Amino acid sequence: MTRFLDKTRKTLVSGLVLAAVGATPAFADGEVNIYSYRQPFLIEPLLKAFTEETGIKTNVIFASSGLSERIQAEGENSPADVLLTVDIGRLDGAKQLGITQPIESDVVNENIPAQYRDSEGHWVGVTTRARVVYASKDRVEQDAITYEELADPKWKGRICTRSGQHVYNVALFAAMVAHKGEEATETWLEGLRDNLARKPAGNDRAQVQGIYSGECDISIGNTYYMGAMLQNEKEPEQKEWANSAKILFPTFEDGSTHVNISGMILAKHAPSKAEAMKLIEFLSSDEAQKIYAEANNEYPVEPGIEPSELVASWGTFKPDTLPLEEIAKNRKTASELVDKVGYNDGPAS
Repeated sequence: MTRFLDKTRKTLVSGLVLAAVGATPAFADGEVNIYSYRQPFLIEPLLKAFTEETGIKTNVIFASSGLSERIQAEGENSPADVLLTVDIGRLDGAKQLGITQPIESDVVNENIPAQYRDSEGHWVGVTTRARVVYASKDRVEQDAITYEELADPKWKGRICTRSGQHVYNVALFAAMVAHKGEEATETWLEGLRDNLARKPAGNDRAQVQGIYSGECDISIGNTYYMGAMLQNEKEPEQKEWANSAKILFPTFEDGSTHVNISGMILAKHAPSKAEAMKLIEFLSSDEAQKIYAEANNEYPVEPGIEPSELVASWGTFKPDTLPLEEIAKNRKTASELVDKVGYNDGPAS
């Protein structure tokens, strides 16, 4: 624990946030150190339940970026036991950096479907989110759409997106490569680019703001942002943005919708491996799946666990069964295609 606190002092200086969840005095054993890209308030209910069930205290360092690289730089002296992150790109990136070790657990393998686990055990999904279309309630009558249709000229000047190089979009484009091939995806990206109302900018929430303001009629975003905006008490204008749009679940030709995950890795040099494995197994449990998904307005990865009432109200969809490893393999190609077609430059004409 002393080593963790010493590193934490340095972390705080660099602008990261430390949270100790489970208000108990510091002690040498029975702790797990978590590096998290998920904000502390989003995972606190989950970690509190874990501590209550196991007696194991959790220490959390939060940052919006750079944690994988931090673990790599710390090497064998890293205090990190578990990394919580989002997106298959970041999970696979952690594996490629060499900062993970296999998660060997029959409990996890039984709870989490294979498509949401690395085949070598280096990462495991916790929750899923769909990459959907936000559509104006006033200006878009249709209630169904395909990903391919986003390149239809009927949407010219009507679509807003964030950067094509953002990990969420790269994952979607990589899924398109896996489904349709590189050449077809390039043509599709050109059509999507030329249907943009402006150059890609902002985050997923900003795209909904664009719909509210009339700048565009549809946009691409993750499902959970709608929940975050509808529940935002500090910025009530975001509720107005969200209420101006509806969610359409786009499909590939097989009728499935692209999903991505939040997930976890076991750090290569985890000093508290036994406690870390207990946390990882807990996060795959029915109880944790329900808590985590509800707190983040996401979907449990474990079959049979229902989403929250708000998330369920958006409708149902068929998740893409494409293994996320296939998406990870195509990310480089997808990123190169974004640059090749000049996607971030906006419409060609």
